[in-house]
Amino acid sequence: MSLDVTNLKKVFVVGLFRRKEIQAVDNVSFNVKPGKFVSLVGESGSGKTTTAKMILRLLRPTSGSVIFDGKNVWDLKRINELRWYWKNVHAIFQDPYASYNPLHKIDRILYQALALIANQNTEGDSVVKKALTEVGLRSNDVLGKYPHELSGGQRQRIMVARCFIIKPKLILADEPISMIDASTRASVLQLFSKLKEEYKTSVIFITHDLGLAYYISDEIMIMHNGKIVEKGSPEEVMDNPQDPYTKRLREDVPLMYSKWIGF
Repeated sequence: MSLDVTNLKKVFVVGLFRRKEIQAVDNVSFNVKPGKFVSLVGESGSGKTTTAKMILRLLRPTSGSVIFDGKNVWDLKRINELRWYWKNVHAIFQDPYASYNPLHKIDRILYQALALIANQNTEGDSVVKKALTEVGLRSNDVLGKYPHELSGGQRQRIMVARCFIIKPKLILADEPISMIDASTRASVLQLFSKLKEEYKTSVIFITHDLGLAYYISDEIMIMHNGKIVEKGSPEEVMDNPQDPYTKRLREDVPLMYSKWIGF
């Protein structure tokens, strides 16, 4: 698996009478190698989520290209090509509840993922139960229930369980732990690590927390005003920041992170 994003731009046109162009993403380029955990760090409005949506084919770029496994994702037209992409690229969004159809039970949500892989008829039950076990949930506790009957942590774990079912090559995780309690955050991060280690899944982890990114990432990219202003290893970005915005983020790292990191 390889992801190559080249000169990606997104311009929104707003206003009814006085039309104005807003450049949300400006000439962004990066690549993600197999089995790597890459954090995209920046404040709200920096263009992180817009970038992710263009990679996920949820938002058409104004210009630029997204190449996944040698194929331009925006050139995929046929249903078999799109199914291939949906199987290999998965998203986990900030608000887990918004990712569910509230009228569907958890059973249906998980079994829909089986439609993207083989053996869904013969091994469906065992695959779903194994995925729930992997994320620390018991099938009796969640199957047969609607999303609103579960806690935020359970809903987010079920989104990760979908990843264990599909085993995608790339996960885009947009602030996936910001809406769950602190006691659950570490376990959810461990699940990402397990996917990375066992299935060589690459992760683009979108966050505003530079301290957290330092601990979980193989590479950090800093995004500001629609541009990637700095990227490198966690040590390079944290110990020797070059861009003024990165320096400001570094100064805002909570004291507890600072003690662990050693500055």
